Amino acid sequence: QVQLVESGGGSVQAGDSLRLSCAASGRTFSTSTMGWFRQAPGKEREFVAAISRNGFIIWYRDSVKGRATISRDNAKNTVYLQMNDLKPEDTAVYYCAAEAHGDVREPEYAYWGQGTQVTVSS
Repeated sequence: QVQLVESGGGSVQAGDSLRLSCAASGRTFSTSTMGWFRQAPGKEREFVAAISRNGFIIWYRDSVKGRATISRDNAKNTVYLQMNDLKPEDTAVYYCAAEAHGDVREPEYAYWGQGTQVTVSS
């Protein structure tokens, strides 16, 4: 069993930065691929970024490449998402997920956090 708690969301202006954190409990964190997804009102949950268990392989959605950095600290059981140059279209609830089943870009993970709201105003 893994429990995930996101933090770091907030209301910012376009061009600002945020660092989202996801603290995990459970023994499987260091062996889990971790992902970040987001869901805007009225839209489906979409992939943002993912990182392999050792951090050597990273995936990003095209619209955040160059603006987002995913990282993990297995000693702290925490995964991070640094988002720079935020845009209004980044506004969404951001979810952390653990243990991908298949394609890491699909929302088919075993465990999910409750989400943290990111609101970007122009």
